[in-house]
Amino acid sequence: MLKKWWAALAVLVVGIGVAGALHRTPVQAAGKDNGEFKVGMEAGYAPFNWTQSDSSNGAVKIQGSNEYANGYDVQIAKRIAKALGKKPVVVKTDWDGLPPALTSGKIDAIIAGMSPTPERRKTIDFTNTYYVSNMTMVVRKDGKYANATSLKDFKGAKITGQLSTSDYDAIDQIKGVIKEPAMNNFPAMRAAIESGTIDGYASEIPEGSSAEAANPNLKMIHFAKGQGFKTNPDESDLAIGVRKGYEYKAKINEVLAGISQKERTRIMNEAVANQPSTGNTGNWFVGLMQQYGGMLLRGTGMTILLAVVGTLVGFIIGLLVGIIRTIPRPRSMGKRGLLRFFDWLLAVYIEVFRGTPMIVQAAVLYYGSAQALHLSMDRTVAALVIVSINTGAYISEIIRGGITSVDNGQFEAANALGMTHFQMMRKVILPQAVRNSLPAVTNEFIVNIKDTSVLSVISVSELFFSGETIAGQNFQFFHTYLVISAIYLIMTFTISRAFRLIEKHMDGPKNYNVMNNQMQVETPHIGGTTTARKDAE
Repeated sequence: MLKKWWAALAVLVVGIGVAGALHRTPVQAAGKDNGEFKVGMEAGYAPFNWTQSDSSNGAVKIQGSNEYANGYDVQIAKRIAKALGKKPVVVKTDWDGLPPALTSGKIDAIIAGMSPTPERRKTIDFTNTYYVSNMTMVVRKDGKYANATSLKDFKGAKITGQLSTSDYDAIDQIKGVIKEPAMNNFPAMRAAIESGTIDGYASEIPEGSSAEAANPNLKMIHFAKGQGFKTNPDESDLAIGVRKGYEYKAKINEVLAGISQKERTRIMNEAVANQPSTGNTGNWFVGLMQQYGGMLLRGTGMTILLAVVGTLVGFIIGLLVGIIRTIPRPRSMGKRGLLRFFDWLLAVYIEVFRGTPMIVQAAVLYYGSAQALHLSMDRTVAALVIVSINTGAYISEIIRGGITSVDNGQFEAANALGMTHFQMMRKVILPQAVRNSLPAVTNEFIVNIKDTSVLSVISVSELFFSGETIAGQNFQFFHTYLVISAIYLIMTFTISRAFRLIEKHMDGPKNYNVMNNQMQVETPHIGGTTTARKDAE
């Protein structure tokens, strides 16, 4: 029975691995010039950048997905790429992941509405300004602060801004304001306004204008002259981030100098007009699925791929670690010392991966390997490796607990029969240990389905990352996250019930009784012999 399970696991892992390989894009060496101009952006900050399902209005394909990016930043990137004689490629990346993606060579430039602050200049370089943007405030149209014309009007208001931006720092200019914790992205801030969690958020005028145009419940504040935010060029000027010593920086500045202010205004106006609509229809579910069903399906597929492969590979790692950590201490000093060393290494592995968050592990592996080792790893491969190793650390302890839960008499009987440690594990202990550990392994599988959401830090487009993008475009936050919750529930419920069936199958029939496997006894009978069953009732 156990051999069949091992064969099934091997076939499934290989099959899913092949499918994942077919889905992935080729891996390129860090910093290698392959004729592409790789631009990093959130693709969720309209009108500067957003995600859409087709190539309309001059959109550019997003690397490793079937979606496209468009907006002011994308159109500027296309002009630069053309001048460099390269193909523009958009790398969709979380805001916090943009600087490490640049310094590690994952992207060639950051074109994402980023201000060249002194802190950022310490790690990356910036080109000349490609857009000048003044600050504003976005509030509810029917809210208490809808008629504000001065920063003084926001005394006592709950205001926030995007994490690690000058927008959030500028809130300090408002006396008596309640400065709420910074949020990671604008979709989250817009949802917070609609839910009443905050009264408004600080933003740039193009983003505020876009939010007002796309969502009738939001309003951009028009401050009276001299009554708004006071900014310096480091905060209001938006520039393109590049690596220190980037060879094409001068050429990019030359391209930007050739784009007149009139042309930049035209590009921004077109971006505002072309941004995705809210997609409101008579039936919100039908409208959501028609417009974004493909994106949700691909996100769900990526989540399943990561959870299934990660759990299966992690299970195999856990089995191997569990077996090694239960090997009896040999009599030889040399072998005993070697075994202790390996046991120490495995203990370090378990403590490190159980004691640090998966989001940190993903960032260290994906960005750190490129920056320190100059190894460019595909983001999907990196995600699979992280989930597998992280899961292996947890399952190894689960399996070890399952092994120690087996009665000592089983070990003694196996030793009495002359079995080696691995024979004993394979034929006697592991079948029982795996069965004992199955509920905990099921729980780990379910946790993996939900925890893949943290992999957005390395731009893996799993279900939550896809849903976050959709919510930022259609402004239907409750509806979008309700659908995502339902998809997660369906996946976890299905996995739970499937493993319940596996548990029942491994338990065997409920009416099974070892004594019913009665002894065959031969008794004499006239004219021959007959077989009688010795009842055990």
